[in-house]
Amino acid sequence: MSTPIEAVRGMRDVLPSDAHKLSSIQKTVEDVLARHGYAAVDAPIVEHRDLYLRKLGEELVGKVYEFSFGGRDLALRPEWTASILRSYIAHMQDHPLPLRLRYSGPVFRYERPQRATYRQFTQVGIELIGGPTPRADAEVLALACAGLDAVGFHDYHVTIGHIGLVRGLLARLGLAERTQGLLIWNLERMRTQGVETVRAQLNSEQDNLPLDPSLLEGLDDAQATALLLHTLQAMQIKLNYGTRAPEAIVSRLVRKLRRDDAQPRIEQALEVLTRLGQIRGAPDYALPAASALLLEHQLPTIALDELEAILTLLVAYDLPQERIILDFGLGRGLQYYTGLIFELYDANQMQLCGGGRYDDLVLSLGGRQAVPAVGFAYGLERIAAASVSLPTTQSPAEVLVVAIDDSDYPYALQVARRLREQSYIATVDVRGRAVSVNLRDAARRHIQYVAIVGTEEREQGEIVWRNLHTHEEQRRRLDEL
Repeated sequence: MSTPIEAVRGMRDVLPSDAHKLSSIQKTVEDVLARHGYAAVDAPIVEHRDLYLRKLGEELVGKVYEFSFGGRDLALRPEWTASILRSYIAHMQDHPLPLRLRYSGPVFRYERPQRATYRQFTQVGIELIGGPTPRADAEVLALACAGLDAVGFHDYHVTIGHIGLVRGLLARLGLAERTQGLLIWNLERMRTQGVETVRAQLNSEQDNLPLDPSLLEGLDDAQATALLLHTLQAMQIKLNYGTRAPEAIVSRLVRKLRRDDAQPRIEQALEVLTRLGQIRGAPDYALPAASALLLEHQLPTIALDELEAILTLLVAYDLPQERIILDFGLGRGLQYYTGLIFELYDANQMQLCGGGRYDDLVLSLGGRQAVPAVGFAYGLERIAAASVSLPTTQSPAEVLVVAIDDSDYPYALQVARRLREQSYIATVDVRGRAVSVNLRDAARRHIQYVAIVGTEEREQGEIVWRNLHTHEEQRRRLDEL
């Protein structure tokens, strides 16, 4: 049983040594993003719950920390994209496009705790709003790689998929929106657990229809909708869910009840998706294999043309082709993606970054018109946990300033202030300890220098400067520091 002094399970305390590494990585990455023209923005940690429940996808929705307060349904931010686009819709729709934005901050998901996976973690990322494919996609993907390069990664690979290909395939087969969503969310599960797992879930959905379709025989859609609406209202069943009107909910139920037998088309979708999910490898293998499969089933290859154009542009960004893997079974688990999706992994297969294109999200969140958008986010703790050598930087030297007597303390403060002006990290002994105790304490804390001031030093405008690494000691004038 946890006590009040322990962190909540799955969360963690970040101690000074880890905080220094995290902040160094974050600064390095943010400098790269800023140099590419991405302006910093921020957003609340607490948002309206509906912002996330509408577009996250079933897997992530189950991990949202949600609560009610003051009569409102709220949630802790589980990711940044929806928040940034909400902010864009509220404040930036009149800004010139494309709009390049970057962010950093904590997100919260009820994950199973494991190595470098926490229920509170930090995302650093970007959104490129108003940038169409393929140029914007290539810029964003190359930028994600540039950030890893900057923090010292030399052995990572990029896994690329295209969820628009899957969406186009399922729409072409005329499958219901709910069925399409289930298949997309289960792409990777289909590959790892087998098609039967997904088929069983689809059959369960079909078996859970709330009414017998024969009840609507002889009625047109308008009559059937009116009948069901009247019946449900008479039974005092509430139909006020989200922003959808009761008539729209019942109309959709009628269409679902009257749907012709979709099983043959579902089976075709399962067959194509199973074979598509097995296509994974270098672009010169994966693109022709996917093209052959789509042509076999007389399905459009527009998404493959997009991918090919993006890959061609990545050559101009000097991204090594041997780092790229095309994976047509990649799902990402977020419902709002519409096109390119990608993930970056280190040599030990730890995911460090993920992103993709979401052209419909602005409109679905209430924007005036559809706006193309693409972005990515790093997991900061994942990068810190991976084997990475940060670029060598010269850290400021640290000095402990020691006043021999209470009357020397104001002068010690003046010395510390002057040292800080010269870019030292300066702290002043506030406990009034003896010089010998302070010297031992400084050595224990790995502080390199100690500045000692007493009556003589104060009167002469000097300090006694001791180097604890070399054990050398000298007198220095304060105005010469």
